[in-house]
Amino acid sequence: MKVKVLQGNWSMRIRDLAQLTGNTPETIRYYEKIGLLPPPRREANNYRQYGEIHVSRLDFIRHCRNLDIGLVEIRSLLGALDEGSREGADLAHKLIHQHLSLVDARIKDLNELRRHLKDLEAHCRGEKCGAESCGILAELNTRPADKVPDQTPRSAEEILRAVSEAQRRAEDAAAQRKKEPF
Repeated sequence: MKVKVLQGNWSMRIRDLAQLTGNTPETIRYYEKIGLLPPPRREANNYRQYGEIHVSRLDFIRHCRNLDIGLVEIRSLLGALDEGSREGADLAHKLIHQHLSLVDARIKDLNELRRHLKDLEAHCRGEKCGAESCGILAELNTRPADKVPDQTPRSAEEILRAVSEAQRRAEDAAAQRKKEPF
């Protein structure tokens, strides 16, 4: 990697910054476009020149993304970091607390999904058999009894409904994260 030191600051091109931080040049340009990164200095030939602040910001963003924090929240956290005030620290605390609540809800949904799948799996005798004698397929093909609210599903259809609902919520959460391209 070609990194020049200019007046005590790093200076590198986008490919070097990408390699150093584990991002793609497209991601770096996107973060610039949406204002998560400050504009780079431009050389006479209009090449972007990045420095320490860009490395620091990209490391911060990567750390947040690894925690599954969205770009909107990252923007707020970067603002709080830049502000360096008590209000900024309070905002960071609130954002992380909200994110933790969302993670707890996802864990609850996934545990529910797991429980339903385990219930369905319990109908299997462990034998490789035809569709007519498969306990799982038979349970999936059973007409549900009247569902009682807040009760563990009893039939395969109730289980599948609960599984589908949990998957839908997980897909909705994934779709929300996909709206944030990086």
